[in-house]
Amino acid sequence: MLSPENLKKVEAVRSHYPDSKAALLPALWIAQEQEGWISTDMMRYLGDLLGVTYAHVMGVVTFYTMFIDKPQGKYHIEVCTNVSCLLRGSDKIVDAVHKCTGAKPGQTSADGKFTVSEVECMGACGGAPMIAIGEEYYERLSAEKLEEILNTLA
Repeated sequence: MLSPENLKKVEAVRSHYPDSKAALLPALWIAQEQEGWISTDMMRYLGDLLGVTYAHVMGVVTFYTMFIDKPQGKYHIEVCTNVSCLLRGSDKIVDAVHKCTGAKPGQTSADGKFTVSEVECMGACGGAPMIAIGEEYYERLSAEKLEEILNTLA
């Protein structure tokens, strides 16, 4: 299920640990980068590859918010709604994301372009309110600034 080059990456990571279970997090990240999400089949495949039970792999995937266990839109918008962001207006950002994309947290837009998630602290409290789209952080947001950002996405 992993491409040959990604299988080599996982094997390289695995070689750094005395117990292959320790390679699970980076292996999941590699799989997610390849597929865009981590399917049940991929969880089983990685479990077999690393000698880890499916239940353990699923537990890790569902525990960490950085792992996605269902297909999502082209752009994953994560809105921080923890204390600092909430106090600085993240509720308005959630509303603006819904207005611009048609998707509420936990949903994907009808056109499949955007998936929206509410997340806990993303470590950018000084720039609250903030969102992440993929690997990019956007801080000190207003509804207007958010709309400008979303309009630039293809």
